[in-house]
Amino acid sequence: MKNIKDKKIAIIGAGPGGLTLARLLQMDGFNVNVYERDTDENARPKGATLDLHEESGLAALREAGLMDAFMANFRPGADRTRIVDQHGHIVFEDNDTQNREAFRPEIDRGPLQKILLDSLAKDTVIWNSHFETLKPEGDSWLIEFKNRNSVQADIVIAADGAHSKIRPYITPIKAFYSGVTVVEGAVYASATASPKIHTLLNGGKIFAMGSEKSLIVSSKGDGSLVFYTGCNTTENWANESGIDFSDKHQVINWFKNEFSDWDAIWLELFENASTAFVPRPQYCMPFDQSWETVSNLTMLGDAAHLMPPYAGEGVNMAMLDALELSRCFKNEDFQNSQEAISVYEKQMLKRASETAELTMQSTAALHSADALDFLRNIMTVE
Repeated sequence: MKNIKDKKIAIIGAGPGGLTLARLLQMDGFNVNVYERDTDENARPKGATLDLHEESGLAALREAGLMDAFMANFRPGADRTRIVDQHGHIVFEDNDTQNREAFRPEIDRGPLQKILLDSLAKDTVIWNSHFETLKPEGDSWLIEFKNRNSVQADIVIAADGAHSKIRPYITPIKAFYSGVTVVEGAVYASATASPKIHTLLNGGKIFAMGSEKSLIVSSKGDGSLVFYTGCNTTENWANESGIDFSDKHQVINWFKNEFSDWDAIWLELFENASTAFVPRPQYCMPFDQSWETVSNLTMLGDAAHLMPPYAGEGVNMAMLDALELSRCFKNEDFQNSQEAISVYEKQMLKRASETAELTMQSTAALHSADALDFLRNIMTVE
């Protein structure tokens, strides 16, 4: 597009999607800043590792010129997967990292964030910028933050995640509850703190399934592990359960009761958890969502198409959104930003709808009586 490089673009949110978009636009001389509520890049703990897919996350990094940096920081072998039953017995093992048809390398969130941050011009990311309101000013926007700072931008991109505060400016459509709530925890120095699970993990991932529940464990490059249970619950279970999730003993008692027919080996995770547990009810955007395009406002990633994590598509979808949106902005065949955003949103929504539907099918299957067979069949096909 001929005139968009003269416009000031504001990306709200410094997750992988927002940072990838900033990098792709800066490469072509676009005027872009990223506004992030965290005070700095190390302000919060980084979650589970990410597996990047060839057609999405890796495609975005390749176009961003960052594959060398990625190859220097990804974790070979971290994509090793063990499917186990509730007693800790291995029912399927995937160690064939050399000959696997689909190369899906794992990288920790911290190193991926650093690769993207280091690729940006100095002061591209404005930290401690917690979004508060968006006000139209002619053909542009006034963005106000909680620290009382404000900034004007011609185009605003919402990359602010599952609880996006910008999404309501675009559409009133809300996510629906998936039926599953996750309880997340972490163990530091897992080799000594949780030796049995650390050995079973073998530097990769564990998918434990049984009695219509799941427990997924991921190793991290810093020697820690993260884990999250998945249970079929009511939407407000976390608030109505009476459990104080910052109290380890209460969570242990809940786990012993809720997972009473699971082997005691799993208690090692809960007894040695290093941080407070976090309950996360899982939501998904409607498969048929659509809205009228706004000429100077759009969104990507979870803000646009939130879905549960049971297909491993979240970060890949966000990075592919960034890739496709950047291409639309750079396409000189489009007459204006309205046309570019409209084309981007149509293809993004179609793709997201298909992925969300598959994700919800996977979410239900992994919390059913046939979960082990379902997951084993997927791994065998891949």
